[in-house]
Amino acid sequence: MSEPLVRYTQEDKVAVIAMDDGKANALSVQMIDELLAALERAEREASAVLLTGRPEKFCAGFDLEVMRGGDPAAISTLVSDGGALVRQLYGSGVPVVAACTGHALAAGALVLLGCDLRIGADLDCKIGLNEVAIGMVLPEWALTIAVERLSRRHLQSAVALARVSDGRGAVDAGFLDEVVGEADVLETAVSAAAAMGALSRRAYAGTVRALRGDVLARMEAQIAADRAAGAVPGI
Repeated sequence: MSEPLVRYTQEDKVAVIAMDDGKANALSVQMIDELLAALERAEREASAVLLTGRPEKFCAGFDLEVMRGGDPAAISTLVSDGGALVRQLYGSGVPVVAACTGHALAAGALVLLGCDLRIGADLDCKIGLNEVAIGMVLPEWALTIAVERLSRRHLQSAVALARVSDGRGAVDAGFLDEVVGEADVLETAVSAAAAMGALSRRAYAGTVRALRGDVLARMEAQIAADRAAGAVPGI
């Protein structure tokens, strides 16, 4: 049996979900399944979620062994599962705070876009959507969340031109909300999650449904279309 890639702990009413595959935190099928299960548990047991990674590595994107493996069905399944993860984050019934501990590329950057509040480390790291630079077209669900969350001023360069930024640049682009010293990321994010967890759960969930319902429905339809096709256009 494979070792777990996601660790779930709880600090008061904050569920802390930590990705750690011992490497770059690639989104494999196993990683995504464990993250989805952890998020479902958090919605039952916690008032807020803190999502984090390893030191200097938040999430490196989809598992390259699958993405370069040449199996369209396997690629479609992985990318669609990733879309379901980002959608679950964005539609969560409890607030989600990301503690971005370092690099967040491709699908890793999309995970950030799914979180309510993104606290990053002030590092010379790489954050962004580099798909065009490596010959891939973002799936429609990813474009939907990118248009929703990224700065309009930076959308063209961040998506079409595959511009990758450091922590401070990622704030301007809209992948992060703020950066703090590397040693302060987790503490700052835990405090933010605790404060957000004090919000009315009913009011928060209802507001998310009202505010993001159209985007969530569009993402759901786009993910379903990719699954039905058995391939992701442009990949």
